[in-house]
Amino acid sequence: MRPTSAVVDLGALAANAAELARRAAPAELCAVVKADAYGHGAVAAGRAALAGGAARLAVALVEEGVELREAGVTAPILLLSEPRPNEMTEVVAYDLRPSVYSPEGLASAAAAADAADRRLPVHLKIDTGMHRVGARPGEAALLADAIEAKHQLRLEGVWTHCAVADEPGNPYTDEQLARYEQVLDVLGGGVGEPTPAPFCRHAANSALLLGAGRSAASPVCRRSRYDMVRVGIALYGLAPSPALADETDALTPAMQLRTQVAYVKTVAAGEGVSYGLRHRLECDRRIATLPIGYADGVRRDYGLCGGQVLIRGRRRPVVGVVTMDQLMVDCGPQSEVAVGDEVVLIGAQLDESIGASEVAARLDTIPYEVVCDVGRRVRRHYR
Repeated sequence: MRPTSAVVDLGALAANAAELARRAAPAELCAVVKADAYGHGAVAAGRAALAGGAARLAVALVEEGVELREAGVTAPILLLSEPRPNEMTEVVAYDLRPSVYSPEGLASAAAAADAADRRLPVHLKIDTGMHRVGARPGEAALLADAIEAKHQLRLEGVWTHCAVADEPGNPYTDEQLARYEQVLDVLGGGVGEPTPAPFCRHAANSALLLGAGRSAASPVCRRSRYDMVRVGIALYGLAPSPALADETDALTPAMQLRTQVAYVKTVAAGEGVSYGLRHRLECDRRIATLPIGYADGVRRDYGLCGGQVLIRGRRRPVVGVVTMDQLMVDCGPQSEVAVGDEVVLIGAQLDESIGASEVAARLDTIPYEVVCDVGRRVRRHYR
């Protein structure tokens, strides 16, 4: 079995959940474990988050919720998108909480609940300006009334999602939250009312939770925790954006990506390396081959944009294009690097470290993509 693995620190995940729950209080924490927990493993990460203080989990797909239930997870599970009508039977059978935002979605949810003789809690999603999914603010009252009119459904939550929360100070977040609060007022769950809202209100994601603690945050951002906060990327110890990196000092990245040197050879000056021979050597170099490639989540152009790995505590450049199953590393003109040496692509080794955020910056992307791209054929080791 090849020595390539993603090592996930469940203790770090639980500690991150505890820290985020502390920041969210008195609102409850919802841990987002969609996309296999951003590549960390949904079942293991979900259990760690709940152990650390999360009150519920959230996923994107019905099958993701089913996986958690079949693994024995009993906590409430929120579906972040409206399921298709033919999925609602499974939603009810596995006790999932669907988001709804269309008359068709409400009708299919009610029919599935009625067939099972169950009352189904649903969360009404409001599109306040991201324009991905959700009901228009002007439709909220009609949909809420339709939910209340169906004895098979219960309005458990009303929520929205902010498009630029990872840009602290962007006024569009205030605009979205203002629209959301207008909807809450119409539905009888306004933030200024003296009695508790009749449903769970939630809008803040990782970025909004982290940014709301800043002294420069607007009043509406500071109160955006409402009744629940949905945290994704911060749960895994990563910043939503460089602008919020200083707010994650108390969090620990949970994933390390490791492999071992599989082969070492000297390549002569003037020779090219990898497909297309796009990297030419100026002098004789020791080239190490690693058993990991773009099928495992290392982008094909990582060596062309300055990508590095750690071997024996030193940074070594990836050279040439990354191939499907392997990549090459320049170890210098003379090197003691040997077959079997540990290699770190994400994580720490001796006094050096390479974070997912650094990898993302080299690739002109975001750390979400870096960890989500770690493929399923990379074994997960939990500690």
